[in-house]
Amino acid sequence: MLVFALARLSQDLLEHLNWGGAFRTLVLMLALWAVWANTARLTDRLSPHQPLIQLLVIATMLGTLLMAAAAPEAFGEQGLAFAGLYVATQIGRNAGAVLLLRGHKVQRAFARQLFWFGVSASPWIAGAVTHGTARAVLWALAVAVEYVSVSLGLPTPRLGRASPRSAELGIYGEHAAERFRLLFIIGLGELILVTGLTFSRGGFEPDRIAAVVVAFATTVLMWRIYIYRAGGLLGEVIAANPDPHRAVIPAIYAHLFMVAGIVVIAVGDELVIEHPLGDTPPAWIIIILGGPALFLAGRGMFEYEVFARVSRSRPIGVGVLAAISAGGVLPAATAGRPGTYPRPGRNSRIRRSPRPRTPTRASLTTRLERALSIRLAVDRAQKPVVDPAHQEFALRSPVRRRRVRRRPAGPRRG
Repeated sequence: MLVFALARLSQDLLEHLNWGGAFRTLVLMLALWAVWANTARLTDRLSPHQPLIQLLVIATMLGTLLMAAAAPEAFGEQGLAFAGLYVATQIGRNAGAVLLLRGHKVQRAFARQLFWFGVSASPWIAGAVTHGTARAVLWALAVAVEYVSVSLGLPTPRLGRASPRSAELGIYGEHAAERFRLLFIIGLGELILVTGLTFSRGGFEPDRIAAVVVAFATTVLMWRIYIYRAGGLLGEVIAANPDPHRAVIPAIYAHLFMVAGIVVIAVGDELVIEHPLGDTPPAWIIIILGGPALFLAGRGMFEYEVFARVSRSRPIGVGVLAAISAGGVLPAATAGRPGTYPRPGRNSRIRRSPRPRTPTRASLTTRLERALSIRLAVDRAQKPVVDPAHQEFALRSPVRRRRVRRRPAGPRRG
């Protein structure tokens, strides 16, 4: 389901390459991410072999599929469908878990989540019945309520705040690490899917083949960067931490950054494969280089969580990508301003036109002589060429204008 959902999000971002489209894509991605995180938490705490738990997971999968289908038009005609499916999926899953776990200590965890998803349901539904900016603001508020409540320990009336060392937050390090690895592989699968579909829509031209090779090499490098050391040691780090919950939360946000980078990279790959040559608009530059920057930022957070340090290559890579983006966006943005012209030989630099100077007597004389010489050259170039064979005939038989005499008006004769 997540492969389809991420593909739909990347397609929506491709169709709305502006800051508003990026913000809407972020809100929808955070919502779908919350569905995945809570479902993974359910399967970690409860046995997925039980039929009722399997039924909850299957219902969540169906809701996620329908939400992904409505995502491209979530801020348009399908807003109520997306919000209703999201609220029903989140509340229904947690309500089912609360009913199944009567008298068990883990029931409190799902009761807390049920309470906060009930709180966030109000701005979700309120945003669905509005349009435009109001919908975006209300849905962003709903997402913020959900994520902030998790960071604060899900404080709930009569239940208080969740204790990190309590049994209701029992986290198994190897299970959590396996979930994160599968999620990252799903993101790479979405990238491969978009690359293949985009390439299949055209021919096998050399420039398009080169773009596909670069996109595939980027996918392989991201997998190698993720798996090497940090990805393989995450389970041991979570298990050895005295507070596993505090170790898992940063890992969730790190993977969120990396998967978001993969979604943006998918959009950039599609742009490069469809248009491998020619001018690159500023929005395309931000997309093509911003995706790898997001991935490296998330990988740096992930590395710090595992090793308590960050390699120099991560911030250096982010800085280089940011500098290249700025170098490509700023000249393109200022090239069309009035009163500016490119310096000869240095097209990347723009300077304003100088102030007009007061002309002197010598400069006026020079300009006058230059204007007269240009005028003489133009007159010579426009002088008609007469054929020698017809020149004599033309001189002997000049064309004369015939004068017509008018008679004075008088009485008509009968």
